[in-house]
Amino acid sequence: MHRFTVIQNQKPNPTTMKRNLITLLIVFSAFAGFSQNSQWYSTSAGEIVFSFASIDNKGNESGNIMRFSPVFNFQNLLNYDASQHLGFFTGLNIRNVGFIYDVPNSDTRKKFRSYNLGIPVGLKLGNMQGNFLYGGFEIEFPFNYKEKTFVNEKKTDKFNVWFSKRQPAYYQTVMLGIQFKNGTNIKFKYYLTGFFNKNFTETINNVQVKPYEDFDANVFYVSLNYNLFKNDKFNNPVKVKNVSEVY
Repeated sequence: MHRFTVIQNQKPNPTTMKRNLITLLIVFSAFAGFSQNSQWYSTSAGEIVFSFASIDNKGNESGNIMRFSPVFNFQNLLNYDASQHLGFFTGLNIRNVGFIYDVPNSDTRKKFRSYNLGIPVGLKLGNMQGNFLYGGFEIEFPFNYKEKTFVNEKKTDKFNVWFSKRQPAYYQTVMLGIQFKNGTNIKFKYYLTGFFNKNFTETINNVQVKPYEDFDANVFYVSLNYNLFKNDKFNNPVKVKNVSEVY
């Protein structure tokens, strides 16, 4: 089975993560100031996510179940169109991502979810007012982790943690998508970084264990968006009146 190259998990540091989030918010606010230029514009859209995971749990690659997450996903992009056929974008996104896992040879199902703050950097090629392709890189900082356990379809455990050490400090991801003239948008995204911090340690029955040490899980998803890159300003620049028209 072909497998993607993954990035080794980084040791989470909540203080560093919080500082990075604040810095990124300040940087994005500064970028937004440039949107007054006719070539700069901001767009926003939701995202309906259908996610999966490439799994290797002690050599067992089965058990993945599709996860559907229509909420809460917010994408806020700052776009720069250099021409009618070339554009760039960055932004600030909030994303609900995760996967569902049926533990092999058991009646146990696990659901893993993370809310992440993402900073994308990408390129757009095609007709900016029609059909075009786009792709790029996005770094995502997890800030809320949830894990649920079901046995025989009954929920037996659930917990929710802010800035959990069960996750890496950040995820590196790549994306590729297409936007159609009517605004419909389809995107594929792959997480190069594993979902779990494999060095995470917890105490169970007075014994320290690493629950994710042998659990490799890389999330990937397909999503539907609408008007993610819609630009009403490109073909409608502000008209400046001649002095003779004013007086």
